[in-house]
Amino acid sequence: MTLHKFFLITFLQLLLVTGVHAANERNDAILSSEIPNIVNPAPNVYSSGQPSEEQFQQMKTQGIKHVVNLRPDAEQDWDEKSYVESLGMQYHHIPVAGEADINLDNAAKLDMLLAKHSGEPIVVHCASGNRVGALVALNEGDEHQDIDAAITTGKQWGLTRLEPVVRDKLQKMIK
Repeated sequence: MTLHKFFLITFLQLLLVTGVHAANERNDAILSSEIPNIVNPAPNVYSSGQPSEEQFQQMKTQGIKHVVNLRPDAEQDWDEKSYVESLGMQYHHIPVAGEADINLDNAAKLDMLLAKHSGEPIVVHCASGNRVGALVALNEGDEHQDIDAAITTGKQWGLTRLEPVVRDKLQKMIK
């Protein structure tokens, strides 16, 4: 091995270790914050309840690049979109107002956003995380046709009291 290759390999290993360390630090900082129901169900992806302005600032400091809000405008008493964008993060909105909006169309929209920004730090939120988990469970059930596995995945993302609604919709879809 030439000296040049040795230094190149060493440099790349250092970059990898540094990147993993930075991601772990971000993960620890975000998960130890006061953001309601914050979880990290996938690499670089966080699911939560409604963050405050201060918590959005913390997320920006920790490298979050995208915010996906599932709350409809009627539930918001402030302009989250403008605030998030003023921090330099990208804002995405998929309004889920009630049970009727927990559907495959919205689940696919969320799945496409997550796929499009795969590898980039992103937070998906509603008021509690419940709707986030519901959409993820619907998508999972549609893809794999296993209701119990879909519900388990949804719970990892925040699914709670909407479980009966999701289970019913999945049973109707899979039959």
